[in-house]
Amino acid sequence: MHGKTATMQSRDDFLAKVKPLITPALVVRRAVMMDNLAAMQAACTAKGVRLRAHGKMHKCSAMGLEQVRQGAVGLCCQTVGEAEAFVHGGIPDVLVTAPVPPWGWLRLAALARVARVGAVIDSAAQVAEAVTAALAAGVVLDAYVDVDPGMARAGVAPELAAALAALIDGAKGLNYAGIQAYCGHHQHMLPDSRAAAHAEWTARLRVLLAELEAAGLAPAQVTGGGTGTARMDLAAGVYTELQPGSYAVMDVEYGDLGDLPFAPALFLAASVVSANHASHVTCDAGHKALHSNGPVSRVVQPAGSAYKPMGDEHGAIVPPGGLGEGDLVWLQPGHVDPTVALHDAFFVADEDGRLERWAIDGRRASL
Repeated sequence: MHGKTATMQSRDDFLAKVKPLITPALVVRRAVMMDNLAAMQAACTAKGVRLRAHGKMHKCSAMGLEQVRQGAVGLCCQTVGEAEAFVHGGIPDVLVTAPVPPWGWLRLAALARVARVGAVIDSAAQVAEAVTAALAAGVVLDAYVDVDPGMARAGVAPELAAALAALIDGAKGLNYAGIQAYCGHHQHMLPDSRAAAHAEWTARLRVLLAELEAAGLAPAQVTGGGTGTARMDLAAGVYTELQPGSYAVMDVEYGDLGDLPFAPALFLAASVVSANHASHVTCDAGHKALHSNGPVSRVVQPAGSAYKPMGDEHGAIVPPGGLGEGDLVWLQPGHVDPTVALHDAFFVADEDGRLERWAIDGRRASL
């Protein structure tokens, strides 16, 4: 995958120019993010595969609109609330990739009056709920059979997919749009293990597609994939639509795999708030700023230091690395998705340090 090659200053020179007014603050390096977006879009376009970037990572309509401008058909979302935020933010086509709770179908049907809306389904009860909502709203919802590739989280076993597809295909108010086969458990495997698991699942998926075609239920779209498997998904030629998310800004967990062609674009700025110990300084980024799921967040500056959580509001930088009270420390989140959910905005930085605030408008809302 190759995106636009940008002439950029070093990361350290860039960070030296960025001065957030508040901390902790999620800072996105715009030039690197744009290169990441271009690289994924170019790779998908070259293979004739649709890109439906996953908004569960950034939960930000402004970033989603940038992905659509570059060629994405729309966004995936994991919740009804994300779908609502994205549609209200101008995204024309959304797909909810996780099971929809009973209360959610009427809200999705309302969205379908102004945008193209799809959702995955893994039970006959969900078909009935979706039909009732779609007919009441006078809309048609795209419906995808959610196929479980072995995660045991949601979806039907492959051998049951044809029966559910037939039920959807015959339902009023629903458009049988295809199948989803998302292998989330493959995304963070080390390269050799990931390649073996991907090959095994791809062979099974080919069998399933042949079964659906024989039953007159060939899916218009086969959607799935992610940042970790995107290159293999494109090479295999089975998916017609990819759902990567983290590629846009990356995190420690994906970066440490060592074989992905995307660069870190997301950093967290924290302030040193106490420097009374020779062993460490304390910054204002704790569990409420950096989610503990995944690997520990990594100190980018000062080089050679490590981050240790010290509770809800604080973290230790060990050793201090020359930091004093009031200085900025820069970290890379260990796992981007849950960390983003802790914040209400990104601060998107140009190479000269100028900042633009992008609301993380897809966070949970109780309305």
